Amino acid sequence: MRIGIFGGSFDPIHIGHAIIAQHIINSGMVDRLWFMVSPVNPLKVDKERQVSDTDRLRMVEMVSRPMEGVETSAFEFTMPRPSYTINTLNALQAKFPDDEFYLVTGGDNWQVFDKWRNSDEILDKYHVLVYPRLGYDVVIPAELQDRVQLVDAPIIELSSTMVRERLAHGQSVRYYIPDEVLKYIERHGLYQRKENKD
Repeated sequence: MRIGIFGGSFDPIHIGHAIIAQHIINSGMVDRLWFMVSPVNPLKVDKERQVSDTDRLRMVEMVSRPMEGVETSAFEFTMPRPSYTINTLNALQAKFPDDEFYLVTGGDNWQVFDKWRNSDEILDKYHVLVYPRLGYDVVIPAELQDRVQLVDAPIIELSSTMVRERLAHGQSVRYYIPDEVLKYIERHGLYQRKENKD
């Protein structure tokens, strides 16, 4: 089975993530797609707004559950940290030797892919699916075109950072994130700006 690995912190997941996932499934490039929720990057933690791993997993599951061919994975939470992409892919391949793994990444990441840990090994052993991002031209060298493909997906200019900032300022994010996710965020008071208390 061909399995696409769409990794990220999903903090929170938004409709752009869902649209990309659905487009990749519809394209037939993979048979299944897993949202691979990443543990908190200790270098990127925003103490004021970071939500728990459990909350992020639950929100991603809300999005993947009704999507045919898409599921949520907490596999990286079992990995030593920090977990680099090559380590995750190798561990997945060892656990599921009969499956073929495709890394799903954006055009912004593809531009700096050579700086990723063991990027050559990723390209040697796995397929890469690159979805477009505004302002990033995706150039795939001829010698990689049997391993790397550009996904003809719509460009979605929406980010988790934008969603968090709007929530922190009490602004509406309706239609930015699925209704069930929004209700969960509101019910649990996530991403609200906390006043500094001296």
